[in-house]
Amino acid sequence: MSNKEVKAALKSARDAIRNKEYKEALKHCKAVLKQEKNNYNAWVFIGLAAAELEQPDQAKGAYKKAIELEPNQLLAWQGLANLYEKPNQTDVKGDLADVYQKLLELYESGDKQKWCDVCNKLVELYHQEKKYLEVAETWQKLIRMKQEEGAEKAELHQLWKKMIQLLRDSSRNRDNMTGQLLLTAFEHALNSADVVPGEEHQNLYKDFILCLSQFPHEVARLEKACHDMMALYPTMSYPLEVLCLHFVNSGNLSEKALQCFSRLLEMDASSGPGIIGFGIKCLKEKKYKEAVKSLTEGLQKTNQCPAAWHYLAEAQMKIHEHRNAVLSCNQALEALGTPEGPNLRWKNLALQLKAETLIKIADADAAEEAIKALEQIVDASSDPVVSALRGQAYLNKGLMDQASKISQELLLSHPDLAEAHALEGFIHYSQKNYEQAEKSFLSAIEKKAGTAEYHLYLGLTYWFMSDETKKDKGKALTQFLKAAKLDSYLGSAFCYLGNYYRDIAGDKSRARGCYKKAFELDETDEESGTAAVNLSVELGDMDTALSILNEVTGKARPGTAKWAWLHRGLYYLRTGQPSQAVADLQAALRADPKDSNCWESLGEAYLNRGSYSTALKSFRKASELNPGLVYSIYKAAALEQILGKYENAIATYQQILKKTENYVPALKG
Repeated sequence: MSNKEVKAALKSARDAIRNKEYKEALKHCKAVLKQEKNNYNAWVFIGLAAAELEQPDQAKGAYKKAIELEPNQLLAWQGLANLYEKPNQTDVKGDLADVYQKLLELYESGDKQKWCDVCNKLVELYHQEKKYLEVAETWQKLIRMKQEEGAEKAELHQLWKKMIQLLRDSSRNRDNMTGQLLLTAFEHALNSADVVPGEEHQNLYKDFILCLSQFPHEVARLEKACHDMMALYPTMSYPLEVLCLHFVNSGNLSEKALQCFSRLLEMDASSGPGIIGFGIKCLKEKKYKEAVKSLTEGLQKTNQCPAAWHYLAEAQMKIHEHRNAVLSCNQALEALGTPEGPNLRWKNLALQLKAETLIKIADADAAEEAIKALEQIVDASSDPVVSALRGQAYLNKGLMDQASKISQELLLSHPDLAEAHALEGFIHYSQKNYEQAEKSFLSAIEKKAGTAEYHLYLGLTYWFMSDETKKDKGKALTQFLKAAKLDSYLGSAFCYLGNYYRDIAGDKSRARGCYKKAFELDETDEESGTAAVNLSVELGDMDTALSILNEVTGKARPGTAKWAWLHRGLYYLRTGQPSQAVADLQAALRADPKDSNCWESLGEAYLNRGSYSTALKSFRKASELNPGLVYSIYKAAALEQILGKYENAIATYQQILKKTENYVPALKG
């Protein structure tokens, strides 16, 4: 076949392809290849025809042969790209990306529009594959090409915005380089915006700041962006809110941070981050109740802030709201999810604080939960304070051997650690080894004098050690006073001060004040509440006694606060107010239906009210629960007599006289 014939055969192949006669085209190409086996066009036409006949492997082979012959010719590369782009071609995305890269190289010095089209396709392909770094780098090449061609500012602005859009969902898979390219895109988009200040520019700035806040190491850039946006949009609270949350989450509570909180609250008094910031300021100033109030309010508005939940738990812990503090720690951990980087520190802090709080609750279930929390702390084994907490949790759970083992190990490895000596003290105290406990707590105080709990337990050690140490002003009393001074929310210190003034010093007035304070701090402390009421009655101050009882019963849920209902019921009984006495004594019995004395008092109240049948039932119930209550049995007999049930009355009187021969009321009855 001559050259002329080869050219004619190729022309026939091209015409056949144009007429969709692909098999005919293949015949012409094969004829050419018999003569010229390295004919580039023949291989390209075979690729084209085979692709249309849905013979992808043959098409791919033909294109690759053509590329091998002429690597820098466009036709075969274009054909291969078209083949790989077909919907029935799977698992070729990597190969297609390589083809697009080659086409970009071939188009670069020629057809700029086609270069841009291929570039768009390549970016789309990388985006589907979530190869965000390649997306960013390729799109930047497109923007550079447009800049070199002298594109308008508005067109470049749209291209930078498109790059932001492409990279926005890369946060989960984002490496540092991709992140930097995304931030650069934001900066270019902001600088190329048409209307400044304007709504679109404002929204773009908000997105930029939000994006920056996700980069822990871009602190300076975040602060600058917030300040720049505040200068452009002085009435907008958003940049200040982000800055405040950044300070909260970073644990940075510098003067600059405090100014930021104040400025935000001046601008918007209802701003969640501003109120949170104010709460943290109160916490640092030891205004714990105000801190709890502000942090709770702020978190109702901005609840996905782990650090703020931790600060709230810390404030609740300071005022001994232990169960609430545990809930706040749980909220912090939930908001953190599966943390990395700086958030891992918050997770460890929240777990440790949760464990400390659960140990203060001091029951076996809470101890078990504390142990689980401590197990989740990263690198917990290397932290002696965490080990001491674990020892306390074991002690609360009754696992004395494990607690003792930790105590001994800590005293050997960290002899200067206050927590190690305190743990030893708690163990001795629980075993009533008061002399050894005294030494341990004195050592702990020597290492860390400002811990109220150590002084309280040293005071308790002296209280139970002997009558001498209990009465010695320089022993128990001194330690309770120190504990109360160091922690004005420590209710148990005030309770024992009350015990001292009542039982040792005989100062009822001062004792009543201490019990009242203890009860105000912890309304579940029945011992202090009861003592405050009893001492008020003894001092002739019924107003104070009633105000305490009214406050407790006013807040009490059904079936709780028995002591308060009982005390007030007895007061009404003594002062001739039987109907009120009946209501309160019934409420006391809802809390404890098996209290025979309470049933007897209720019978008395019904009797005074003139409700004889109900009084009879109450006295009978009292004597059923406690057959030794002679008075209740006698009252039941007397009521049977009043109600005309003479035979029953006689039988009941005789029953009393069998047990107590000379019981005069029964003889008279």
